[in-house]
Amino acid sequence: MKKKKISKSKNSKVSKVKKVQKKKIGPSKVPKALSGLMPLGDRVLVKPFTEVDLKEGGGKSFDFVLPESVTKEKSAQGKVLAVGGGRYDDGVLVPMRVKVGDTVFFSKYGYDEIEYKGEELYLLKEDNILAVIN
Repeated sequence: MKKKKISKSKNSKVSKVKKVQKKKIGPSKVPKALSGLMPLGDRVLVKPFTEVDLKEGGGKSFDFVLPESVTKEKSAQGKVLAVGGGRYDDGVLVPMRVKVGDTVFFSKYGYDEIEYKGEELYLLKEDNILAVIN
C-alpha cells in the first residue's frame, strides 16, 4: 500500500494521509501444461476445436450446425486457455471481456498460429473475437 499526502486545506491545520491501494490487474492463470506461455496486452490464447469436437460436440452440445464447406477449413471456434492483462486506452487499463474457459467464435484470418509443446494454438487480439458462446 502506498501513502499519499494530501495538502492542507484552508479549514484544516493538520495534513491528512490517504491510503491508496493499487489493484493488481495481470494476466490470467495459465494451465500447467502451458505454464511457459502467457499472452501480453489484449491478446487471447485459444485452443481451436478439432473437426471431431465440432461434429460430435466433444461431449458438449454447441447447438450450432456447420455447413460442410466450413468443416473442411480450419476451425473458427475454440476454448480460451489464457488472457492477457488488457490494453491501455488513453492511459487507462481496459480489462479483458473474455475469461479463461469461455468458448468463442473468432475471425478466420485474425489469429497467429503457434505450436507449443506439440499443441496447435491460436494467439489473437480480443477485437478478433466475434462472440462468446454461453
